[in-house]
Amino acid sequence: MILIRNIKNIKLGVNTLLFDCVIITRSERRSARGCPELMARMAALRAAKQALRRDIKQRVAALSEQEKQRQSKVVSQKLFDHPKYASCDRIAVFLSMHDEVRTEEILQDLFAQGKTCFIPKYQSTASNHMDMLRLHSMQDMETLPLTSWNIKQPSDDDFTREEALATGGLDLILMPGLGFDRAGNRLGRGKGFYDSYLERCMRHARGKPYTVALAFKEQLCPDIPVDDNDVLIDEVLYEDLE
Repeated sequence: MILIRNIKNIKLGVNTLLFDCVIITRSERRSARGCPELMARMAALRAAKQALRRDIKQRVAALSEQEKQRQSKVVSQKLFDHPKYASCDRIAVFLSMHDEVRTEEILQDLFAQGKTCFIPKYQSTASNHMDMLRLHSMQDMETLPLTSWNIKQPSDDDFTREEALATGGLDLILMPGLGFDRAGNRLGRGKGFYDSYLERCMRHARGKPYTVALAFKEQLCPDIPVDDNDVLIDEVLYEDLE
């Protein structure tokens, strides 16, 4: 079955994007090569995502560092006040890129609260494999090498760290992303790291952890175009001025 929603307008600032939101199952995707209509709709969906990524990147790039820090503090406090955060012990959190909510204050609080912290270890760009490895302290984080994305992560030859799914699983994952809508749809960077990892979580005995995205308000969209590879997140935290 193919679900085709009506063409929608996405308004971000002065820009308006049009997309035909298509959800195509995996089996249909595998057989799409023989169906020109499906191939065209898959191409349209990819184009819609790329256009939306460009638009959101422009909006976030226009923010000053001071504004990013201010919104990050608001989002961090919302997380600290969240009952899920209070009740969870095993928590995965991303180390921020330049266009993401700053997570340093969250890391400091995790360690102060005695929670068990895990951070992403991305494989090469040729793969969408990601692990969540144990981080022991802020001092531990300072020793990590920088990747080509200019973020810290454990080195390839660091085999001493606990991997979350190899032990007790995770209670909570704090999610990055480029764009989000209020229905829980997420627009990533196109690599599929988190979608792939969440599928692995679902096969773990502990089940899927609660997922919370951390966002600047400029990253919120009325609708995000998705396909069936995109895993819904449970909640988005951002500065809500309404």
